[in-house]
Amino acid sequence: MLNVNALTVRLGGRVILDKASAMIPARSRVGLIGRNGAGKSTLMKAMIGQIDPDEGEIDRPRGTRLGYLRQDAPSGQESPFETVLAADVERSALMLESETCEDPDRLGELYDRLMAIDAYTAPARAARILVGLGFDEEMQARPLDSFSGGWKMRVALAALLFSQPDLLLLDEPSNHLDLEATMWLENFLKSYAATIVIISHERDLLNNVVDHILHLEGGKITLYPGGYDAFERQRAERLAQLQAAKEKQDAQRAKLQDYVARNSARASTAKQAQSRAKALARMQPIAAAIEDPTLSFAFPSPPPLRPPLVTLDMASVGYDGAPVLRRVNLRIDPDDRIALLGRNGNGKTTLARLIAAQLPALEGGMASSNKMKVGYFTQYQVEELDTGDTALEHMTRQMKGATPGAVRAQLGRFGFSGDRAIQKVGSLSGGERARLALALITRDAPNMLILDEPTNHLDVDSREALVQALNDYEGAVVVVSHDRHMIELVADRLVLVDGGTAREYGGTLEDYTDFILGKAGSGGSGGAANGEGESGEKLSKADRKAQKQAEAALREQSKSLREAVSKAEKALAALTAQRSRIERAMFDPATAAPEDANLSMGDLMRKRGEVEKQIEAAEAEWVAASEALEAVG
Repeated sequence: MLNVNALTVRLGGRVILDKASAMIPARSRVGLIGRNGAGKSTLMKAMIGQIDPDEGEIDRPRGTRLGYLRQDAPSGQESPFETVLAADVERSALMLESETCEDPDRLGELYDRLMAIDAYTAPARAARILVGLGFDEEMQARPLDSFSGGWKMRVALAALLFSQPDLLLLDEPSNHLDLEATMWLENFLKSYAATIVIISHERDLLNNVVDHILHLEGGKITLYPGGYDAFERQRAERLAQLQAAKEKQDAQRAKLQDYVARNSARASTAKQAQSRAKALARMQPIAAAIEDPTLSFAFPSPPPLRPPLVTLDMASVGYDGAPVLRRVNLRIDPDDRIALLGRNGNGKTTLARLIAAQLPALEGGMASSNKMKVGYFTQYQVEELDTGDTALEHMTRQMKGATPGAVRAQLGRFGFSGDRAIQKVGSLSGGERARLALALITRDAPNMLILDEPTNHLDVDSREALVQALNDYEGAVVVVSHDRHMIELVADRLVLVDGGTAREYGGTLEDYTDFILGKAGSGGSGGAANGEGESGEKLSKADRKAQKQAEAALREQSKSLREAVSKAEKALAALTAQRSRIERAMFDPATAAPEDANLSMGDLMRKRGEVEKQIEAAEAEWVAASEALEAVG
């Protein structure tokens, strides 16, 4: 059990936590939530002892092993695999001692302890965690310094999960993860057998993993049972009760004030009026629920354009002449809502940059409307904001020639009105900076928004506001996000970027989740290409009968090709199911198929690599057959 007792923390003269108290049950999974800047990270740092409270204390059982995801990424020449194994300090020390120990009795004690802590299964556990977070066998062996900061943070997360602390504290762990790794992490945390406190704005994670919500607001904390949806219902009821109490108090206050005003001057009623005035002074006001202006998102409406906005025809794209993606066919219309799926490194950002015309097509065709404007959001834009300037100064530079009123209006759409517009960017929270970046990229009412992880640093309420704004937006949307709730509410088309190409994903997001977790072969790994073979030619009414006859003849001619496509699709489905079965053995050995149950992690990874090669060959056959069919049809 973890007890927070009347905790008060002041930072820079400001009260962050004000006599906050809560009792967290043992082995519970708690989601710590609150608006940006409410003090969630401060509370978590107080829990691990990084911050000494001004008043109050935090009690936890003696001997509790704490695990906290720090913001400083590991570095050096050690590999991710070695770094994760070293995170179990006791195992590392015992293994080292056992190599040099010559005392038979002590050696027996060492072996007994190593057996007790499952030391000999540790390499397999470490590899499974790293695979789940996106590290293949080659990446697990590379030196840490060869990775970017985001991948290093994944190593830090893997090491923390591997160490299996009694109290696991995670501060926004999915910020450095893609959708696939986020799914895996959620599945891992569901079965974690100790207490978890996790700061997260991922609605799905808060619903599927946690069993309590710890809400931080106004320096106070309140513990609610259940996940996020249950919290919202309970809080809505509580706010309704609060509002009713406030209205009742306001009526009572008005009645007392009226009595005092009418009776203070009369000698016969002065004493009663004085008594009521004292009662009025003692009355503690009930605060009303405040509408937060920082939740504002409103994208300007673009001028209408005729479809399509973008057409990719067997396009290849990459860097320095080397393709990352090949044979990409994609059409985007003004009302499309597309989510790009696929692990980091597969080419989602490359495809987004091609659509935004930031990269040229190396091969194939790309056509786009000459009048189309694109708003492209990335985390780099947030990081590159000038911290010494205000939101108003940033927008004024971008909207050259615009009136001050127009500049202010665009900022107001994103919650930067009044004094907020003249705050220095350096004093803004991460969520506020993200809103400013979104305001900047939409200043000229783009016809298409391309958003690469737009929800990082946004709290749950801000994410809901962003989803609503995107659904109200009248242009096309292409989004890359690890927030499933956002994808489900915004996207109506899924495009899988995998295996060196991109294609329509035929299943639902739930199918994709099952596929990633290896629960079932969703049949969507390769997916079915959205073959848009229309030439765009318009036929007269007189030619329609002849066209139908020609199409009938072509259907007969293409029968063998359709059979070849069907055969290739079945082969892909079988291979995909085989890959899912292998991944199930890697991620969840307890449910492994008999033929995979006794294989080592290395054997499973090699077997998966062989199947991947077969899938690539099957995909090539499918592409060839599909192209031939398109040429005929």
